[in-house]
Amino acid sequence: MRAEPAKTSSSNPEVLRDLGFTLIELMVVIGVIGLLLSILLPVISKVRTSAFKLKCAHNLKQAHLAIQMYLNENDSIYPAAEDPQPDGYWLWMGRWRKLIQKHLGQQVTEENPSVLVCPQDTADRGGQESFSYAYSMTFYHSSQQINQMDSVEDTYLFARPSIPQKSSNVARPSGKILIGEWYSNHLPVNGDNGWWCWEGARNFLFADGSILFVKVSDIKAARDSLPDANLTYDGIKGIDLPR
Repeated sequence: MRAEPAKTSSSNPEVLRDLGFTLIELMVVIGVIGLLLSILLPVISKVRTSAFKLKCAHNLKQAHLAIQMYLNENDSIYPAAEDPQPDGYWLWMGRWRKLIQKHLGQQVTEENPSVLVCPQDTADRGGQESFSYAYSMTFYHSSQQINQMDSVEDTYLFARPSIPQKSSNVARPSGKILIGEWYSNHLPVNGDNGWWCWEGARNFLFADGSILFVKVSDIKAARDSLPDANLTYDGIKGIDLPR
């Protein structure tokens, strides 16, 4: 007598039913996935922001190296030029790059802002040149000039002749901001008005070469009563961050 072929599990309806998912089980799986995503997405966002903040600090380090090479070539005098520039821009707003770009290791232009743009800076500048970092005008105006300025308008409307400053004139290099992010790119705030805003936090390069991520509220008020490194009391001899 010929033996009956053994039935495989694939032909067993009971087994097939056991291999499937019920609707409730599927909803539980989807719920668990959603919960995991809700936990992981903020972590991923924080890691991404930290990476951008680190890249931004690296940009400032490159700018500092370029400034140092400029100082070495120019008798320890900081970059200076008439303010505003012939095309209407003020030096501290971004055009200071023209004075150091040969030391940046690559051509930096409006089309290729390179290390002068923070990767997390998404501000719309209305067609103006892209830049993320401002260069304090205290480094190309005298302390006496700065102490005659007491309003935001003094930084972009009322031009004064540049007076180049030597690095030896910086009284407290560890506390004087040389270059810094204009906006709070890594801790966004509503109505961010750059160095004229008391909210947020920014990467700053200090005259001693240190780079710190600083809460704006920790910066000393300048002559315009704002955290404005352009108008630090006593200019290059003053201090923006006590430490």
